[in-house]
Parts: sequence; C-alpha cells; structure tokens
Amino acid sequence: MFTGIVTDIGTVRSVEQRGDLRLRIETGYDTASIGLGASIACSGVCLTVVDKGEDWFAVDVSGETISRTARDLWREDAKLNLERSLRLGDELGGHIVTGHIDAVGEVVEANREGDSVRVTVKVPQALGGMIASKGSIALDGVSLTVNAVEDAGESTMFLVNIIPHTAQQTTLGGIIGGRQLNVETDVFARYIGRMLAAHTQ
Repeated sequence: MFTGIVTDIGTVRSVEQRGDLRLRIETGYDTASIGLGASIACSGVCLTVVDKGEDWFAVDVSGETISRTARDLWREDAKLNLERSLRLGDELGGHIVTGHIDAVGEVVEANREGDSVRVTVKVPQALGGMIASKGSIALDGVSLTVNAVEDAGESTMFLVNIIPHTAQQTTLGGIIGGRQLNVETDVFARYIGRMLAAHTQ
C-alpha cells in the first residue's frame, strides 16, 4: 500500500532480459533499510525488491506488467518515481494507492496556467465512471486531484494541475502532449463500481 507521495526519483541503470525483465535502479534511499522482498512503487507500479547494493535495488518486471503499463519506463536511463510502501503509523499525505495500474493514459495537452501546468489526460471510457471531479487519482504514482472530468465518445478526458513542487519532486516536470502515464483510480471507486455492476446483474 502506498500514498502517492513520491520520495525519490530513481534511474534505471541496467536492463537484463531473463525470464522476466531485470532492472537495476539507482536510488537515494538507504538501501540497508530495504529488505529483499520489500515492495517499492516504481512510477506507480508495485514491484518487489529481488537484489540490492549500496545505492541500487533490482526488480523483475513481468511481460504482463510491461503490456499493461506506459511505454518507455522499462529502459536504461529511464527516470522513475519511487515510493516505499506505507508503514503503520506513517502520515497518509496523498491518498490510498495500491500500485496496481488500471489503464495507460495519454496526455492530450499540457498548458502553463500561472505557476502550474494544466494537463488534460485521455483514458478509455470504461474507466470514466471511476474518475470524479475533486476526487483523487494517481499518475505515474503521483497523487493528484482531478479538477474536471468529461466523457467523450470512447474516451474520458480529465484535468489535473501540476504545481511547481510536484514538477520538481517527480518525473511530471516538463510533461508534454503524447506522453503515456500509468493511471490508477481511487481504490474506493473501484469497489463501488464493482458492487454496482454486481447489483445490476
């Protein structure tokens, strides 16, 4: 379980194709405090630490994960938003994030608005019912507030604002149109959607 508050930006230092894809990720975390088998969210994807060194940890990324997440993340020199798993007693600064991606979104446009950047993201319309204005959403593992949402044919569009602090502390700085993002909706919306679907069957 995570909160969507990014605490480090990691860099993929090596990629090795085994049965799965083995990534070695450089980090500023104190790796002595990271146990093998620990969960770390990497740009919103919950991955398991399988090896580590003084300033790096390794994870295995399955073909299933690669097929369901944003392109261009699982390559050498890629930057990843990192968050260690939530511990009992930690402050819940963002919202509850599971690290399980619902869909890949696409940035339609990103426009400066004051000191912030107003970003329009497109996702499959099937996800639209789980996105609400002033609700929470995680983009590449970053907890954000939805400003507006609108269904548009086979897609749903929603707006978020990237404030300067978020731009500086995450990989969302310099975001441009066409970029793919890992999207995770609010976990409560998932359960409500499932209950409503079951009720109508």
